[in-house]
Amino acid sequence: MIRRTLCSLALAALCSTSLSATAQGTETSAKALSDDVRVLASDPFEGRGPGTPGETKTIDWLVTQLKTIGLEPAGPDGAWTQAVPLVHTRLGAGTMEAAIKGRAMPLAQGTDIYVSTVRAADRIAIAKAPLVFVGYGVSAPEQGWDDFKGQDLKGKVAVFLINDPDFEAAAGEPAAGKFGGKRMTYYGRWTYKFEEAARRGAIGALIVHDTPGAGYGWSTVTASGGENYDVADAPYRLALQGWLEGGAATRLFGAAGLDLAKLRVAARRPDFRPVALPATFSADLAASHEAVLSHNVLARLNGKDRPDEVVMYGAHWDAYGQGKPDAQGRTIRPGANDDALGVAGLLEIARALKKGPALSRSVLFGFWTAEERGLLGSETYAQHPVVAPAKTVANITLDILPTGGASRDVMLVGQGQNTLEDDLARAAAGQGRTVTPETLPERGLFYRADHFPMARRGVPTLLFMAISGVPDLVDGGRKAGQEWLDGYMRCYHQTCDAWDASWNFATAAADVDLALTIGRDLANGTGWPQWRNGSEFRAVRVADGVPGGQEASASPSGKR
Repeated sequence: MIRRTLCSLALAALCSTSLSATAQGTETSAKALSDDVRVLASDPFEGRGPGTPGETKTIDWLVTQLKTIGLEPAGPDGAWTQAVPLVHTRLGAGTMEAAIKGRAMPLAQGTDIYVSTVRAADRIAIAKAPLVFVGYGVSAPEQGWDDFKGQDLKGKVAVFLINDPDFEAAAGEPAAGKFGGKRMTYYGRWTYKFEEAARRGAIGALIVHDTPGAGYGWSTVTASGGENYDVADAPYRLALQGWLEGGAATRLFGAAGLDLAKLRVAARRPDFRPVALPATFSADLAASHEAVLSHNVLARLNGKDRPDEVVMYGAHWDAYGQGKPDAQGRTIRPGANDDALGVAGLLEIARALKKGPALSRSVLFGFWTAEERGLLGSETYAQHPVVAPAKTVANITLDILPTGGASRDVMLVGQGQNTLEDDLARAAAGQGRTVTPETLPERGLFYRADHFPMARRGVPTLLFMAISGVPDLVDGGRKAGQEWLDGYMRCYHQTCDAWDASWNFATAAADVDLALTIGRDLANGTGWPQWRNGSEFRAVRVADGVPGGQEASASPSGKR
């Protein structure tokens, strides 16, 4: 009876739409979250594009906040920033077409096809490159799966399906269950497919778009407007990479005498072999490029007992900058929730930890650049860390938080990966909430945020990302949660992801509190979170010789 009453009181506190922190019963101030988002998403920040005046303004604002809080700079040589050299490209006017049995099929940028380049070139010219359908483009020796079968892709354009071979597989099909079912693995991500095509010598790569498989619609695909970024020292680069709109792909394959629907089924078999289309691809596009020096922002709160052991928090400061005018004439894509709200959450965590008692371990705050361009800032950090992965206890990342009202649950991305999910369950129970595993695993969100480069280096991670499922809202349940999610996804990467006075920051503040509680417990404890036995990242942690790395425990990570 008492426990039930306390849970009811906790939910009632979350139901309040007031921005007062005390009214929400959270350490995190919902008003502070709102205020910081309103600043970062305002027009003077120009959408926070890397290498733009908006970056300069963002970095200056962040450093001012961190100094005011009382943190110390954590970048190389005692700086607040870490350099992230990028190449910035943009495609201009031109033509693209497929030639099928001697007949030209024009492909309009943004309608039939969407491409960009990461090559530093003034013009992108591809003349009659053969098109090769490579199914899902998966090379997974551990699963006995190879879609390429030795196919030579040098000088060719590879055409892929999005997601994994088992995404659409029915029970009994050879692919069923091999790659996590509906839960996308890294093999299903567009980044993997482009990397694999480039590594194999292709001149271009095109992915057939479908909304269920990609996890987002065509408007999200085209949001960059022909612009792209890459790290300056990338070893392989495609001349063109992008997507074929689903209907256009069906028409192209049909004109070539092939049934794309049947090929989808064939690609779900391990004996699938690449199919050379009786077609070529040509492009002649103007291009521009520039070297851009962008920056991560790094700050630190030193621990008193084991300062060399670090709990890391992360969020990305960048958004999509400016693009073509929308129907209302707006050009700035402010990224209010994605991810100004995550940045605001990290600042609130920093304020709380700085005000509290000294921690045993240190805490590192990473504000990453170029997440929207392929996790480039966090990947640069992972390649050049200021704290070795073996000394990094955990990474907790905030990237899109709920703003639809008080929620009975919190979403878990990547269920079964590591013991941090146990810590999340305990912290959520303390708020009278439950944990709901992501209900949209096909979006592959575990592989789409800035925690991922650290996961690849063996660091256990926890991602807070509200678009991973439908929340159970106190006011309206999952039906209302679906309405909130659908409404936000219409603004995802668009000009309408803007601060709004109607946003309810109650559950965002509660989620930030969860991240704060988990990180603080880790920073005051001696335990090390562990990857589960089935995780693909566990072997790296074991090889690093991290304490306790030989077994995954269900005990509280911070209290072992």
